[in-house]
Amino acid sequence: MIANSIQTQIVKQPDAGDAALRRSAQKLEAAFLAEMLKSVGLGESRDSFGGGEGEDQFSSFLVQAQAEKMVEAGGIGLAEALFESLKERNNGA
Repeated sequence: MIANSIQTQIVKQPDAGDAALRRSAQKLEAAFLAEMLKSVGLGESRDSFGGGEGEDQFSSFLVQAQAEKMVEAGGIGLAEALFESLKERNNGA
């Protein structure tokens, strides 16, 4: 009975390496999404009533924060695919 509860606890607790791998995959997905958002024009200064130099300097932070929020909300699935692929590769090595 004790062995079953210990095994259950081990299965439920994620591996620290898996957590770090997942965070890395999520960071990569956020960077990818930020670049995609920049390529469609998000964060570009407006011609009229723009924020000037200040807006230009800090728009990349806004785009990065939006990309990170997108990943937190589920993203496009890139992080999960990367995570599973890298986890499989690590387990095979």
